[in-house]
Amino acid sequence: MSKSIQETYAPESICFGCGPANEKGLRIRSFEKDGEYVCEWRADNHHEAFPGMLNGGIIGSLLDCHSNWAAAHYMMKAKGSGKPECTVTASYSIKLLRPTPSDALIHLRARVVESEGDRATVEAELIANDKVCATCKGVFVAVKEGHPAYHRW
Repeated sequence: MSKSIQETYAPESICFGCGPANEKGLRIRSFEKDGEYVCEWRADNHHEAFPGMLNGGIIGSLLDCHSNWAAAHYMMKAKGSGKPECTVTASYSIKLLRPTPSDALIHLRARVVESEGDRATVEAELIANDKVCATCKGVFVAVKEGHPAYHRW
């Protein structure tokens, strides 16, 4: 099995959404593929809002963390660096388009649509049963020394 971006660059991260070291977290695994970032994830019953449907907060966490790593990895490659700078979410908005079934394999897709300096804008989708259930647009910023998240990975 290939290492995800998170496992490669932040194996000790405890982030709830993407930290490989958080046993109780979502532990998403993002990969670069054909110019975009992809992830497959499966819910457990405790991720539900009600039987059979994924909780909206979990949907937000999935899209936020996957988009953040898309931005960090994209900026790392654009700068020709060997490791990503620590990025944080400056803003993001989620559109919940339809209920997301909790028993389906969840597909996340993200692409950087704009990048300049220390920030990147990312658009993402959450897909279940071949239907887009939610979308996200966010701005992610590389933080400097003195920020609480600096060097968190």
